[in-house]
Amino acid sequence: MAVNPDSAHLLCEEILAVARTQAEEILAVANREARALLDQAAFQASKAREEEDDRARTEAARRREIVAATIEVEIGRLHSERVEVMLESIYHEAYRRLEMREGFEYRETLVGLASAVIGRTTGDQFVIKISEADRAIFGDGALREILGRAERPAIEVSVAYESDFTGGGIVVEDREARRVWDNRLIKRLERMWPELRRLIAAKVSVIPNAESGGDGP
Repeated sequence: MAVNPDSAHLLCEEILAVARTQAEEILAVANREARALLDQAAFQASKAREEEDDRARTEAARRREIVAATIEVEIGRLHSERVEVMLESIYHEAYRRLEMREGFEYRETLVGLASAVIGRTTGDQFVIKISEADRAIFGDGALREILGRAERPAIEVSVAYESDFTGGGIVVEDREARRVWDNRLIKRLERMWPELRRLIAAKVSVIPNAESGGDGP
């Protein structure tokens, strides 16, 4: 479920910033490896050109084509491997930061997640489920803030603090629990990750041009 608290937006921006930094490192490594491969190809081509008969020149041309194709495949493989490692690292870092409540204002996020659900959902009775460990953080004034932001001051909303609640964040249910909005932080990351992964991968999808030595964008 889409939610727009500033803190959640900032967290996504920070994740993308980490991706951009790691992308630059990936491309730098790929460039160096491409240059090494090209140097090797140039050496082999130079040796081939020293051969004087037609058959040797034909063989040299064939070897240059093979080396060029091998370079392109190898650069693509190395790039793909590093992108996958980077994506896994970013996911685990985002997971860790959400678990540690690091990099964002946790109470503000709780209020924002709850008010976003209640503000655009039909019904006039809701239960907000939250971890017992977050009782002090949530505080007595949080319900008033949620109803105010949702612009629905007349509806009935209660809070249930649960000892077995995991993952931080909140769960919102209607009174009969027929509709449930699971906005626990880790669950939200799991739902958002496929799209975040696509966006991050798109930002690092450029592979260095082997023919130009990898200096181009």
